[in-house]
Amino acid sequence: MPCSSPRNLDISALRSFVTVAELGGVTRAAERLNLTQSAVSMQLKRLETAFDQPLMQRHGRGMSLTSEGERLLSYGRRMVKLNDEIWNRMMHEAFESRVSFGVPEDIVRPYVTGMLRDFVGAFPRARISMTSFISRLLLQQFAEGQLEVMLTTEPAATGAGECLYRAPLKWYVGRGSEVYRQRPLPIAAKLDCIFLPVARAALETVGIAWETPYQANDWRDLVAFVSAGLAVETNMPYMARIKDWLEVPAEGGLPPLPDFGVFLYVRENASPLALQLAGIIRDVDFDPAAMLPRA
Repeated sequence: MPCSSPRNLDISALRSFVTVAELGGVTRAAERLNLTQSAVSMQLKRLETAFDQPLMQRHGRGMSLTSEGERLLSYGRRMVKLNDEIWNRMMHEAFESRVSFGVPEDIVRPYVTGMLRDFVGAFPRARISMTSFISRLLLQQFAEGQLEVMLTTEPAATGAGECLYRAPLKWYVGRGSEVYRQRPLPIAAKLDCIFLPVARAALETVGIAWETPYQANDWRDLVAFVSAGLAVETNMPYMARIKDWLEVPAEGGLPPLPDFGVFLYVRENASPLALQLAGIIRDVDFDPAAMLPRA
């Protein structure tokens, strides 16, 4: 005879289940939820024990839903969403505060709009202040306690934050331009750009003379200068998204450049809102292939 006593679902375990299902694995879900992988795995096991049926099938590092898991997912999403709505209303003090966010200017255009849209959609009462500077100045502000959450671009070997993406720097040129064949090689850069001394050192190693005909204060001015075919620029591979830029071909003769990374910093004892913003940022795919325009 079935028990008529009401039983309560574990919302925390349900959230872990939904997150694993949406992200396809425990590792990414744990990062998003700021939990350990073992904690997420234990929550999934508790749900399966409670329902006395398997919810997920494990294959390699990935996971897929069983038919029972598929049935639970739609309910789970609705319950987690309702839970969050209740907390947003009843705990408004925690979610009406301000978050200070720092980001390099060349990351803003391809990525930050989506980050902020997701954040505001989840926490409509929150306020966010954003600072866009070169990484060196952002690191200084973070050290002074002016920023709670920050993204930087730094050498992969020395960055101290959580590395979200790593790749070698690339040489870029305006579409249709062969200015990369010019000597001295004209290089455009932002003032105090962290990439410029790296590019100069690489050129000097192979004996290529260079000059800096334009150093920008504004990222948009630099993009226009390079797009016009007046200089090359060095940056992370996601700059391929700029429609008027192309990577300098291998036969262009420019030297390879070292790895840099996109690093995430979160202040110690950060606010609940700052931790939520950091979770949203972790879900961003900085691989340039993920940023290609949809057909």
